[in-house]
Amino acid sequence: MAATKKIAIEVFTPDYWEDARKHLTKKDRVMKRLIPAFGDACLESRGDAFTTLARSIVGQQISVKAAQTVWDRFAGLPRRMTPANVLKLKVDDMRASGLSARKIEYLVDLALHFDSGAVSAGNWQSMDDDAIIAELVGIRGIGRWTAEMFLIFHLMRPNVLPLDDVGLISGISKNYFSGDPVSRSDAREVAAAWAPYCSVATWYIWRSLDPLPVAY
Repeated sequence: MAATKKIAIEVFTPDYWEDARKHLTKKDRVMKRLIPAFGDACLESRGDAFTTLARSIVGQQISVKAAQTVWDRFAGLPRRMTPANVLKLKVDDMRASGLSARKIEYLVDLALHFDSGAVSAGNWQSMDDDAIIAELVGIRGIGRWTAEMFLIFHLMRPNVLPLDDVGLISGISKNYFSGDPVSRSDAREVAAAWAPYCSVATWYIWRSLDPLPVAY
């Protein structure tokens, strides 16, 4: 993991961001246009690993706005967002916050993994991206997409390319192919110029679709 610097209470930003902006501006015509449009805004990591993964589960298959609404309701249920506190919540209260039965099952399984020590969160800083993904997908409800969101938004790994992300594919279509359909192969070809900062380029593609910063 790249070093990070703390910029506010419980909010971190990657120290590689400026280098990434320069690299992408030089290597990619679309990034040269997009990056200046968003000023000094950048990726931020807030909260702990459990909270980040829980937010990712809540956000699956719904819009950024809808996910924020459901998360705000859910996060208001426990006094503090911890695995142990989530395990104490009533299913009816979780359903009332807007969570589906399946997402409730996923959140409970996530809490159980953290509460029991079944995941090696303390070792993630020293593990490579693929090893972390392999461990995370062992938790119910966490597929490759969710694991990649965790790599980007919590560990702030610089070179993650989430090809299963609808927003990324849509944004590549809009910005590089005039709205024409885009295959995973097309996306990889575009992203070849982004390396080793695919996470950063992906963040700017998301912003091009929705000025509201994506956060987990």
